[in-house]
Amino acid sequence: MDDIIKKVDEVIQEEFHKNEEIERFNSQKVLQAFREEKVSEADLNGTTGYGYGDVGREKIEKIIAKVFKAEDALVRMQFISGTHTITTCLFGILRPGDTVLSINGKPYDTLDEVIGIRENPSSLKAFGVKYEQIDLVDNKFDLPKIKERVSKKDVKLVIIQRSRGYAYRNAFLISELEEAIKTVKEADSHVMVMVDNCYGEFTDTKEPTEVGADFCVGSLIKNLGAGIARTGGYVVGTKEAIELISDRYSAPGLGKEGGATFDFNRSVLQGIFMAPHTVCEAKKVDVFAAKLLEELGYEVSPKYNEKRSDIVQMIKFKDPQKLIRFCEAIQMNSPVDSHVIPQPWDMPGYENKIIMASGSFTQGSSIELSCDGPIREPYVAYLQGGLTYTYGRIAVINAVKYMNGE
Repeated sequence: MDDIIKKVDEVIQEEFHKNEEIERFNSQKVLQAFREEKVSEADLNGTTGYGYGDVGREKIEKIIAKVFKAEDALVRMQFISGTHTITTCLFGILRPGDTVLSINGKPYDTLDEVIGIRENPSSLKAFGVKYEQIDLVDNKFDLPKIKERVSKKDVKLVIIQRSRGYAYRNAFLISELEEAIKTVKEADSHVMVMVDNCYGEFTDTKEPTEVGADFCVGSLIKNLGAGIARTGGYVVGTKEAIELISDRYSAPGLGKEGGATFDFNRSVLQGIFMAPHTVCEAKKVDVFAAKLLEELGYEVSPKYNEKRSDIVQMIKFKDPQKLIRFCEAIQMNSPVDSHVIPQPWDMPGYENKIIMASGSFTQGSSIELSCDGPIREPYVAYLQGGLTYTYGRIAVINAVKYMNGE
């Protein structure tokens, strides 16, 4: 085992250098935005009650807009998850009779009841919104079919999920997103495009809003919050989109003018500042895990030397017990609740039982080291995060040993 680890350490160095170049580029972009907005100590303080006149919150949203090269942003602690943020966007943009089109097949499991794929009296379907999807072909966008469908001029919103969710595919590269968005816009320039950007922020030198997306959405307890932000979500894009979504976030006529922040501003500003580095560390954990598990005979995706567009590493175990034991070991090697043994359970919003290891300082923070997966064939573990490469490396090595009975 020691010889394999030594070999892995030598082989992956070139990939580390590539990821560090991306980190340097994005760090420069973030620092420039902080400087342009003249962030001061007073901006770290929050507000209570209605939250009017919150200068720190306003600067956060301007910083996010600049980093994403977009017109406006909505960054709020009242968003409890990525799913909640996406739901707010969908209900903000869509109206009864509209059609929403997913062009990467079915979205993430937690959106099933939001859309109405699984019945729910509060779904978009219940409000008269129609849903269609175009499945991928060999894990690629079906561009001819997308062009044909959008050309009918009756689609209001196209949605794209950048990361893989629980699908066995790689995250879409920025170049792939750009090609798909271009195809949509050429077919009908009035169609709005939303990208679910969860797990993808700062994994490349561009974001979806830089390649034509009208807006993109994410959670602050993933990449963009760097493990420092303790809750919240963001939407960033055109002024038109942000205005519509803000009226659904609060109330028509109130928009984004209110919203107390308490001690939120400090953690979000620190999180954004640290995010390029933290994302780089998480990707290093993925690269190490991919090469180590591949050397041990497991199928992994992406390969250690493939370009990455999210912080998720898939490991196909083909055995439910190996999946469970690997997740148990990640939990054992986490800083919080290491004494707790995760069990597969009926997690709200999911069709199958889920096992989830996440001994994190913030509950559910995927940028911190975690590992989860549905108990269904082919029994794939989705490893993500790692605040530091060193801690992540230790956990992965110990997880492999534990899974193999060492």
